[in-house]
Amino acid sequence: MLYAVFMSSAPPPFPKLQESLDEPRLLQVGSAADEPCLRADAARNRAKLLQAAARLIAEHGVAGVTMEAVAAAAQVGKGTVFRRFGDRTGLLLALLDHSAGQLQADFLGGPPPLGPGAPPLERLRAFGVAVIRHSAERLDLQLAAQPEPTRRFSHPAVRALRAHVMVLLRQILPDADCELLSLTLMAYLDPALISHLTRQCEMPMERLEAGWTDLVDRVTGAASSR
Repeated sequence: MLYAVFMSSAPPPFPKLQESLDEPRLLQVGSAADEPCLRADAARNRAKLLQAAARLIAEHGVAGVTMEAVAAAAQVGKGTVFRRFGDRTGLLLALLDHSAGQLQADFLGGPPPLGPGAPPLERLRAFGVAVIRHSAERLDLQLAAQPEPTRRFSHPAVRALRAHVMVLLRQILPDADCELLSLTLMAYLDPALISHLTRQCEMPMERLEAGWTDLVDRVTGAASSR
């Protein structure tokens, strides 16, 4: 079905992107339930809880991170952890936010080819390689933090990555349905797939990175111009 859409001689009109997506800016990746501006004491409590969770991961792995264990390590009531993060998935997603923010800073304002200053095709190639490496370094946490389907695509960190891919695709393929294309490309960067290929299939990272470049070139038509 998607193949028919992509190969159609008359693709459906693409809705105009919000102007804010066309201008580089650091997208917010905090939990959707976070207040826009935490009070100082609430911010300190949040940082304390995240530090406790990070210590538990370092000592016991991701499996050792439970709401009860974090509350005990931070010496607060369990209800405080639930109020701040909602559930274990929310807590694990919050742990990923710092590194996600750094990745965003790199592709929105870092040096080229990942950051501004390189052609969009080169930036898209570099983006996928950066995400693959970022995920591979944090696979256990990435897998444990993957929310259920209803939340999987709506988390701000995920939306920020896809928005960047969509903006680059719009610059390369202005007449394409870049919303669907961005979802297709992002599927290649799914942590579960990276885990399967690197751990179960023992595929080297170099092959995954080369596969991303090949996929981007075929989707954008760059492969035919080589």
